[in-house]
Amino acid sequence: MGSITPISKSKASNSLSNRGQKALDLGSKRITWDIISDMWHPEQNPDGHLSVGMAENTLLYSTLIEYIQANLKITAHHLSYNNGSMGSNALRRAVSHFLNRHFHPFCAVEPAHVLITNGCSSAIEHLSWTFLNPGEAILLGKPYYATFIADICVRPEAVVVPVEMGAVDPLSPEAVDLYEKAASEFEQRTGQRVRAIMLCNPHNPLGRCYARATVDGLMRVCQSRQMHLISDEIYALSVWENRVDADVSFEPFESLLARDTTGLIDPHLVHVLWGMSKDFGANGLRVGAVISQRNAELHIAQKCLSLYSFVSGLSDQVTTAILQDDTFTDAYIRANVHKLAESHAFLVGLLRRHRIDYSRGCNAGFFLWVNIGKKYLEAHPDLQVDAQSLKFTDMLFQRLLDIKVYVAHGTAYGSENPGWFRLVFAHPLPWLEEAMTRILRAIL
Repeated sequence: MGSITPISKSKASNSLSNRGQKALDLGSKRITWDIISDMWHPEQNPDGHLSVGMAENTLLYSTLIEYIQANLKITAHHLSYNNGSMGSNALRRAVSHFLNRHFHPFCAVEPAHVLITNGCSSAIEHLSWTFLNPGEAILLGKPYYATFIADICVRPEAVVVPVEMGAVDPLSPEAVDLYEKAASEFEQRTGQRVRAIMLCNPHNPLGRCYARATVDGLMRVCQSRQMHLISDEIYALSVWENRVDADVSFEPFESLLARDTTGLIDPHLVHVLWGMSKDFGANGLRVGAVISQRNAELHIAQKCLSLYSFVSGLSDQVTTAILQDDTFTDAYIRANVHKLAESHAFLVGLLRRHRIDYSRGCNAGFFLWVNIGKKYLEAHPDLQVDAQSLKFTDMLFQRLLDIKVYVAHGTAYGSENPGWFRLVFAHPLPWLEEAMTRILRAIL
């Protein structure tokens, strides 16, 4: 067999479609997978990267592994196409059973309401592709989960319109008018429609829940413009007791499924996402779900599209076993929220000890929104730097990478103020302690 002649990068680029070139450009900037291939371990890889940037919950890995090993029961069905690419009948029954117990839906979730995908990124991409034409837009309030941008835009070729918040709390009722304004300005500027609002509730990266009045207002905006309201609720059961910000009031989590939408929004415009990645610390299972209770056309369309997000038969069986076991899931959720509260309090203690500002009052998810830039400037008062420049955050991000600690870049998450980063605390305490040691080494 003859050898293959290497192709220069420029020639390779010329061989790509416009879409392929865009993916090449984006892929060259994505370092996440390089980081997780070299993760720190105190004995096996002490020089590896400490990640407090990726939203993984590692606190109950051993519990979940033990359960899976005891309950993995594969049949010939799991080696076949089973009941099709939208999830097995057994899995959709298990998901609907689980959601009916924990999300308190106004109308019971039925298996026919559930579309299973290989993770929620695929679910979001399907919704963007199905509901939006290329060039049409989804509103996304700042700050936001960075990967929403790629999910919505890269292959569906839709547009994200980031909603600037300024001094307004992004989760408050006052933010609703800003969504309306952003939609009007985009449509007047481009002549294209805004077709949806994307929420993450509980919010990533702020770690709080939306006020009911805010969601009501957004439903009314969507109704008046006939836009879809998509609520990503992947952290729904990771709501825990904040033990350190006792003077702050906390909004409870309320699923969009639990709302009587009469007089607020047509139910065919309402869609909820959930999956196993966060509440069950199982990113690697790749199981997500779209729950759309009154949009039959969406489910029919997915008979075609879901071939590209087919969940593995093994993941299907494992997830079914977990979600139909009420005793296990109840105990797991209790243990998870306890450990999340413990890890949050530990990381906040470290931040306070070193006088690093963070956004107080979170009680959901895995993360803190932290002002590393302010601490860096305090430690280097003579430094000539434009603290309002985006390059300031880039510089800090690189300093942290150089010392092999990975945090989520605030600018990539739509932060309107430079110097902010998202730190994930859903790790054992020694991991957090080592990460903070490295962060301090980078900025002091």
